[in-house]
Amino acid sequence: MKLALFDLDNTLLPIDSDYAWGEFSQHIAWTDPVSFKARNDQFYADYQSGVLDIHEYVRFATDAVRLKGAEQAEIAHRQFMREIILPAVKPSAIELVKQHQAAGDHVMIVTATNEFVTRPIATAFGVSDLIAVELARDEQGWITGEILGTPSFKEGKVTRIAQWLAARNLNWSDVHITFYSDSINDLPLLEMAQTPVATNPDARLRQLATDRGWRTLQLFS
Repeated sequence: MKLALFDLDNTLLPIDSDYAWGEFSQHIAWTDPVSFKARNDQFYADYQSGVLDIHEYVRFATDAVRLKGAEQAEIAHRQFMREIILPAVKPSAIELVKQHQAAGDHVMIVTATNEFVTRPIATAFGVSDLIAVELARDEQGWITGEILGTPSFKEGKVTRIAQWLAARNLNWSDVHITFYSDSINDLPLLEMAQTPVATNPDARLRQLATDRGWRTLQLFS
C-alpha cells in the first residue's frame, strides 16, 4: 500500500489553522483580545521552538468552544471556514492531493491540530482520512478540554500511524509512505517515511533536508 501523508498547517495550508482559529475567536468576541492573544502567541512560539506542552495548549485552545456549546461552535466554525480557511486554500495544494489520489495512493492528513478545527478542513481538501488530536467528551458528548488517547504531535504521529496500520493488520513494512511536512516537530514521522518531503520547511527542517538529501518542495510562493 502506498500512503501519502500530509501535515496540514503551513504544509497544505499557508497558515496555521490552530492559531488562526484562536485569532478568529477574538474576532467574534469569544475570547479576550489582550490576554488570549498573549497566551496564543506564546503557545505558537513554543510550538515553533519545539517545546509546546500539547495538553496545556489544547485545554487553552478549546476552552471557549467548550463553554459556548456544540450549536454555537458549529455556526462559528462554518463562518471560520468561509472567511479564513477557504480563501487560504491554494490550487497548488489541492492539485498535489489530487495527484496522489489519482495515482491510487491512500491519502491522509496527519496534524497536531485538534479534530474540531480540522475535520471540516480535511473535507474541503477532499480527504476523508484524518488523524488529528482527538478530544475527550463528557456524558453529553461534548468536549471536555482534555485529549483522548495519544496526541498526534511529534512522536505521537508515529504512534497514531502505527495504530492505524495495526487496525488494518498492516506493518510498516507493508506500506510505502510519502510524508509532506513543514516542521521540525514532525521529524519522527519524516524519518519513518520512505519518501520524506520538506514542504515549505522551517529553517531547521530546510537545513536538515539539505543535509540528508531529502526532497524540498515550496508549495506556495
